[in-house]
Amino acid sequence: MKVLILYGTVEGHTGKIANFVTDQVREAGHEVALVDTDDVAQISFEGVDAVILAASVHQRRHPKNFEASVSAHREDLRARKTLMLSVSLNAAFPEGLEEAGEYLTEMKMRTNFTPDHEMLVAGAVRTGHYDYFAMQVVRHVVLRGRDVDPEAGEHEFTDWDAVGAQVGAFLETTG
Repeated sequence: MKVLILYGTVEGHTGKIANFVTDQVREAGHEVALVDTDDVAQISFEGVDAVILAASVHQRRHPKNFEASVSAHREDLRARKTLMLSVSLNAAFPEGLEEAGEYLTEMKMRTNFTPDHEMLVAGAVRTGHYDYFAMQVVRHVVLRGRDVDPEAGEHEFTDWDAVGAQVGAFLETTG
């Protein structure tokens, strides 16, 4: 089976997740193509049996190039089994899951595409990418007083085992 992984990242963490997923797909014995949606010229669905989509959320949205790619290729996506990994800090906290789900719902409305399978994935605090304003938004809006100090350094909330299990289950039902 050939699996296409399309991803959109802002600070690099979703790229790390996409590479992790790529390794999982290869280890399961499948052919894989990894494409950053910032490089739209590389997107090809030829011979592709399944697609894993992964995108980070910033300011309630997945990257514009990612959403544009999903929208432009929605018929190709509909013709294949799909898994969407929506990556956000809100997904790291039980009280943030509803809002994290809203980001995915809004993306589906904007792109007019609904994936077959979905997973809300906890993201990361990537302090090396934040200016003063972004740091304040992370601290006072996203983290909202949670026991995480973004100035203490980078922190990954991603449950790698859960992502691996979801990808494995998707591959089993698709293959």
